[in-house]
Amino acid sequence: MGETNVILSIKIIRRHNGIILTHEHYVEKLLKKFDHFDVTPVSTPYDVNTQLRKNKGEAITQLEYARIIGSLIYLMNFTSPDIAYDVCRLSRYT
Repeated sequence: MGETNVILSIKIIRRHNGIILTHEHYVEKLLKKFDHFDVTPVSTPYDVNTQLRKNKGEAITQLEYARIIGSLIYLMNFTSPDIAYDVCRLSRYT
């Protein structure tokens, strides 16, 4: 069957000095799926001074919100533990 390039949405990049595991393509897929591909990246995932408040914009269904949180939990568990605090804060609203 040969060498694999992707397994469980984790891309495997082989280099002469080691192996790189990345979820970059998975993150891009999520951003496109949930219509947030054009957002501006920030250097820190969460500003501790930010207070979450009720959404006054476009409504989102509970099922869609749960899908977003589930996708972020999957990402967090495998390659992005740095988003754990943010995902836990947001998951309180599911």
